[in-house]
Amino acid sequence: MPPIRISPSLLACDFARLAQEIRRAEDAGADWLHVDVMDGHFVPNLTIGPPVVEAIHRVARRPLDVHLMITDPVRYTPDFARAGSHVLSFHFEVTGPERTAAAIAAIRAAGVPKVGIAINPDQPVEPLGPFLGELDLVLVMSVFAGFGGQKFIPDVLAKVRWLRAQDYAGDVQMDGGINAKTLPACVEAGANVLVSGSALFGAPDFAAELQLYRELARAAGGVLA
Repeated sequence: MPPIRISPSLLACDFARLAQEIRRAEDAGADWLHVDVMDGHFVPNLTIGPPVVEAIHRVARRPLDVHLMITDPVRYTPDFARAGSHVLSFHFEVTGPERTAAAIAAIRAAGVPKVGIAINPDQPVEPLGPFLGELDLVLVMSVFAGFGGQKFIPDVLAKVRWLRAQDYAGDVQMDGGINAKTLPACVEAGANVLVSGSALFGAPDFAAELQLYRELARAAGGVLA
């Protein structure tokens, strides 16, 4: 399994102090910074676009893990690539099997280092099978995309197990309701990239909570970098 990476979700930070919050996450030991992009169409919420991602990139010292919850990821791929995305993930629900290969190719052509695909809790994972060889990351949503602070859906762990049973050697990311209680089951199932928002940014001691995540991940069989 690839090494454990903790990717704090900036959606849960204080946007009035964005640069300071980024530094707080990095100083605490974040491996990546998770950036949620929502368009108000694919999900009923609006967040940020390429200019803000570019501003984040200017001050960040960690790779940007950008999750596109938008209806036309291919159209905006060049903008998010130029903005500094290290990982760029789009939703399979948007592209379907017909347009997924083209979306992967567009992200590769734009020069983004890692291409990811995301699925919501009600989307079966098996249709991703033909594309796994072209993907660096699969994001298994453990809540429905669109809002932070939702409750973890444990049924989706079966999708993570299925991916590893296919000998998928890339990153398997889980996002939604990840905290000290839910993280061990995610790692045991085979997830190695853990996105956590309010449980980290709202912790009394960010660094101590993140270190606890690493200890729990190691105890659950994860490999630390």
